[in-house]
Amino acid sequence: MKFREELQQQRWDDHRYYHHNRINQFLHFLSACCFLTSYVLLFINPVAAIMIGWLLAMVFRQTGHFVFEPKTYDAVNKATNQYKERVKVGYNLNRKIVLLSIWVATPVILYYSPTFLGILDPQTVAQGFIYNTALIWLAIGIAALLFRTVHLFFIMGIQSGLVWFAKILTDPFHDIRIYYKAPYYIMKGEMYDDMSEWYVDTLTVKQT
Repeated sequence: MKFREELQQQRWDDHRYYHHNRINQFLHFLSACCFLTSYVLLFINPVAAIMIGWLLAMVFRQTGHFVFEPKTYDAVNKATNQYKERVKVGYNLNRKIVLLSIWVATPVILYYSPTFLGILDPQTVAQGFIYNTALIWLAIGIAALLFRTVHLFFIMGIQSGLVWFAKILTDPFHDIRIYYKAPYYIMKGEMYDDMSEWYVDTLTVKQT
């Protein structure tokens, strides 16, 4: 597949495997709005941007996956949760637990060790707890993105890694476009997406 085709494929697989629940979709919509706010704030107030990105965007996003998304047999895609976890291109639930554990541990370590185990210099420490927490969280986010991208270079190929990298950075735009109707479906009582609407779109992409 060409780059754009693989990007569409990764987005489709991510949607059909991991976004059945409408509340999960709505939380992804909220998360996307927060991420876009962070993108803008990076040029104005980087600390606020990072805090919004981790404390709001990531919490909304992962709450949707861990709490609301079903872990039972996926009748729509005829796949078990174990299979979906195994073929997940990005961070599956187990990898997310590791990443989120590191994220949560960061402010605890920083509280008891203002130099963050000797990594931060005195000038940086003087910026304060919130600033240093944001700095380390930014480093964790960049490291997580680069680590998985390079990992994919070896297990799936360079293009697949770059496609995933591009997908992650542009997901907020995509999520707003496809999940903005989630509150409407929730109010109608339709709590699960049958994927039929997006399946037609995907067939069109593959044929072109």
